[in-house]
Amino acid sequence: MNRNASTDSHPLVSAADLAAELASPQPGGTGLVLLDVRWELGGPPGRPAYEAGHIPGAVYVDLDTELAGPPGEGGRHPLPDPEAFGAAMRAAGVSSGSRVVAYDGGQGWAAARAWWLLRWAGHADVRVLDGGLAAWRGELSTAVPEPVPGDFVPVPGGLPLLHADGAAALARTGLLLDARAGERYRGEVEPIDPVGGHIPGAVSAPTTENVAADGRFLPAEALAARFKELGALDAPEVGVYCGSGVSGAHEVLALETAGVRAALYAGSWSDWTRDPSRPVATGPERG
Repeated sequence: MNRNASTDSHPLVSAADLAAELASPQPGGTGLVLLDVRWELGGPPGRPAYEAGHIPGAVYVDLDTELAGPPGEGGRHPLPDPEAFGAAMRAAGVSSGSRVVAYDGGQGWAAARAWWLLRWAGHADVRVLDGGLAAWRGELSTAVPEPVPGDFVPVPGGLPLLHADGAAALARTGLLLDARAGERYRGEVEPIDPVGGHIPGAVSAPTTENVAADGRFLPAEALAARFKELGALDAPEVGVYCGSGVSGAHEVLALETAGVRAALYAGSWSDWTRDPSRPVATGPERG
C-alpha cells in the first residue's frame, strides 16, 4: 500500500468553487455529475428531503440500497456488488470522464462513502462538497432530473481495502484507527452492534474531530497535525474502521486531505462482531 496520497485531485470542493463550476461548464464533454447522498444513521430516508429541495441537477443516490449491499455477511453496510454499483452510477449519469461531486446534509459521512466507493471502483475525479448542503448558498430545485445514462464500469482496487484478518494484522504492524465515538471504542456503550469495544491494537480517532463546528473539514495542515499526533504520518501502513464502513470513509477522506493514503475496513465493527471468536478489547488504551 502506498501511504502517501496522490495530490492529482483534491478530494474536497468548497460551495463557492462548486457554484463557479456549475456556472462555467468545462469543455470537452467532461460533464459535472452531482450526487445527493443525504442519509443519517437511524434517521429518516433522505429521498423526501431531496425532493423538497436539492442543488439543481443533482441526482439522488440511496446509501442503503445503492452504496451498500444487503446487511448480513460483511456487516450492516457491506460493499455493494460491483455490477450493481456500476449500474446505479450509470443511471445517475456517471461516465468514465465525468467530474463527480457528492454531497449530503452536512455531516459528510454519506458523501464520503460515495467518494470512497467511486475511487475504490476506479473513478479518479470524485470530490465531496465540503460542509454539504448546509454550506450551499445558491438556489435549490425540486425538479428531478433524468440524466443521460453514463458509461462508467467499475474496476475495483483504486483504493486499498481491508478485511477482518488484514485489519487485525494492521493493528499490530501499522496503525489501525477506530473512527467511532470514544465511548463506543472504550466499550462503555454500544447502541447498535452486539458487543462494545474495539479491535485489539486499534487507536481511537473519532471522525467528529476531523471537522469544525459547521461540518467543514479542518484545514489540511490541522488534519496533518492531528494525524501526526496519532502516528499516521510515521506508520508504514494506515487503516480505518468504524461501525459499518460509512464514517470510516469520512476518516479516510480526512487522511487523504492530509496527504495520507489509508485502507478502509469496509465491514468494520459490524462485521468484526459477527464472529464471536474474534477478540474484543475495551478501555482507553491501545491493547
